[in-house]
Amino acid sequence: MRILGLDLGSKRIGIALSDALGWTAQGLTVIHRAGRARDLARVLELVKKYEVQEIVIGLPRHLDGRLGEGAEEALAWAAELREHLHIPVHTWDERLTTLQAERVLLQADLSRRKRRQVIDKLAAGLILQAFLDNRRQTQAEKER
Repeated sequence: MRILGLDLGSKRIGIALSDALGWTAQGLTVIHRAGRARDLARVLELVKKYEVQEIVIGLPRHLDGRLGEGAEEALAWAAELREHLHIPVHTWDERLTTLQAERVLLQADLSRRKRRQVIDKLAAGLILQAFLDNRRQTQAEKER
């Protein structure tokens, strides 16, 4: 079962994809924002191409848990994708994922230009991986 992860930014949308078993997330691509309809069409193409059965969208939150800037857009995207695709679309707390991605890329000693090219899909991968890990842990706890 493939799951697509989205990190919605103001200029780019980071995209990650799970493996077929839903265990690991890998950064897939970045969509450069070109208007809501075009952005949505591109995501729908990816869903079809990779036979995606679920979607996870990063939900911005402040450190205290309140919804952050961009949360309204993430919730609107979730509703629109559910309507178009009729598959489960989840939101997932994305607190600090961009900061975490930046740290990983700094440790990899990538130049600022190269970091900018991959940070969004890495952040999407971190969001999706956290979702997958939580799902696996929840299932394991239910089986005990």
